[in-house]
Amino acid sequence: MDEKQLIADCLKGEQTAWKALYDAYSGRMLGICLRYVADREVARDVLQDGFVKVFSSLDKFRGEGPLGAWIRKIFVNESLEYLRRTQTLRHDTVSLDSATFSPSEEATALSQLSAEDLLSMVRELPPSLRTVFNLLAVEGYSHKEIATMLQIEESTSRAHYMRARRWLQKRINGENM
Repeated sequence: MDEKQLIADCLKGEQTAWKALYDAYSGRMLGICLRYVADREVARDVLQDGFVKVFSSLDKFRGEGPLGAWIRKIFVNESLEYLRRTQTLRHDTVSLDSATFSPSEEATALSQLSAEDLLSMVRELPPSLRTVFNLLAVEGYSHKEIATMLQIEESTSRAHYMRARRWLQKRINGENM
């Protein structure tokens, strides 16, 4: 079934189309939720809330881009909304020294990691650092956009990203936190 037909069938209220849409996107969207919300059960709750939002606002999809990109944006926003609602972004603190790493050290250590190892390390980041890191490095938002989304200063976004990178670099290099 093509994307336009799937959307049309969902808008008609056809349960099989809703299931097809859910089945097509739920795995990837759960992955997005897990990048922001480290707890799997909470991420599943965010997944369900996100699909409620997708289904209730599908009539607003204008078709200006791929459906998957539109759905992805909803899930990123839903994950951020959960973090704001639970005040998760406001309560974590991080102390890191200002150690720097050369690009060659970073590249060597990274080449020895699997993608799953790296994702596991990202999940261990404190929530505010993980959120900024994901928004910038994975989703491709700018610091200005992140600052607006998270209601923080642009400089705070930059600082969180640098702290996240340092934290990850230390973990990759096997240093204790």
